Amino acid sequence: MDKQDKPLLSLEELDRRSFLKQAALAGAAIGLTGVAGVRAQAAPATADQLVRGKNAALRVLASRPIVMETTLAIMRTEQITDKANLFVRNNIDLPGLNTTEPNVQPAWTLEIGGLVDTPLRVTVEELSRLPQVEVTSVLKCSGNGRTFFEPRPSGNPWTFGGMGQVTWRGVLLKTLLEARGARLRETARFITINAATPDGVAPFEKSVPISTLETAMLALGMNGEALPAVHGGPLRFVAPGIFGVNQVKWLSRLEFAAAESTSPEQMPRYRVPFLPGQNVPILPTPPGTRWNYTFENSRPNWNLNINSYIWTPLADEGLRGRRVEIRGIAWNDGVVPVERVDVSLDGGTNWRKAHIEADAGRYGWYHWVAPRLLDPGSHLVMARATDALGRSQPMNGNLWWNDRGYEWNGIKRVRFNVT
Repeated sequence: MDKQDKPLLSLEELDRRSFLKQAALAGAAIGLTGVAGVRAQAAPATADQLVRGKNAALRVLASRPIVMETTLAIMRTEQITDKANLFVRNNIDLPGLNTTEPNVQPAWTLEIGGLVDTPLRVTVEELSRLPQVEVTSVLKCSGNGRTFFEPRPSGNPWTFGGMGQVTWRGVLLKTLLEARGARLRETARFITINAATPDGVAPFEKSVPISTLETAMLALGMNGEALPAVHGGPLRFVAPGIFGVNQVKWLSRLEFAAAESTSPEQMPRYRVPFLPGQNVPILPTPPGTRWNYTFENSRPNWNLNINSYIWTPLADEGLRGRRVEIRGIAWNDGVVPVERVDVSLDGGTNWRKAHIEADAGRYGWYHWVAPRLLDPGSHLVMARATDALGRSQPMNGNLWWNDRGYEWNGIKRVRFNVT
């Protein structure tokens, strides 16, 4: 192993206090050596240079904090997205943790307080002895698809790859509360989640509605092993069906609260405009308009909106023979099932229902296939998903333009050739 590939911190048996102290020391070194010990170089760093164990083919969008996306060509090869291929969206970089190796820290401590009658402290080792559950869910950045808005909003230039499907393992938060006999006060309306950050690094704090308690997990594992460091190990807050920014990595504290956090990550970031008193975006927000976000005129990026991808064919990919199969996936927030996917080959004039083959559970991908008989030449295919609540993808995704570029879910279009 080359010297520059070694992590700055040991990932074994660090308690949270030691972790924060050493991360702060390592943070000073970053100013001299680059992100997480990656050597300075003239050419842009590749994904595997920024995060040890990542596929070099991932597209790097930012190097500090680290942001990288996968490609549809990689994503479609896996039912469960391998840790080497899973996107990374860091809002903070914790030195020494930019690796896919598991971060095993039995002494890591989670504090739980706020509107609960019994404040708690629990270690990862204690959590591992409680009943464990697994859930497969879509993990997705709320800025995924940002580049398709016009004009393009500010932020990382996500295309399709800020998404994957993973299987989490851990303890349900409500199981822990029940095991410790902790009861919430009636005024609790939100769960506020904090990441561990060393001195000198701004806190990272997010709030989700108290209804999330029904499925919220204190995740210890991902895809059959202990949590990879870069994906939140040793402990991550997971709630299937919500955007990834709320599923806070390196979990250190939870508070039950009567109101949303006022942290910058909760307000004004990660919000979209909406009509006062309604949990829907304003129709429309004129493209290019700057929005003065408040708690009264916007909502957070919580639940995933309905969406679909075309996996076969990809753009400019050729298919042989007149009888072809168009394939893809669809997903939503898991509140109700995805009921249908429709496919059009004439610009949206006519739509035919695709066959939904399988799904990975209520929070995962629905695979679909649309067999078609096509003449040789160029074709444009469009796909649109609809769920049991009637929620569907808009023909024009720019309809929901917002100045931060969140929650793109326009109908997918792919041009391809039949030979």
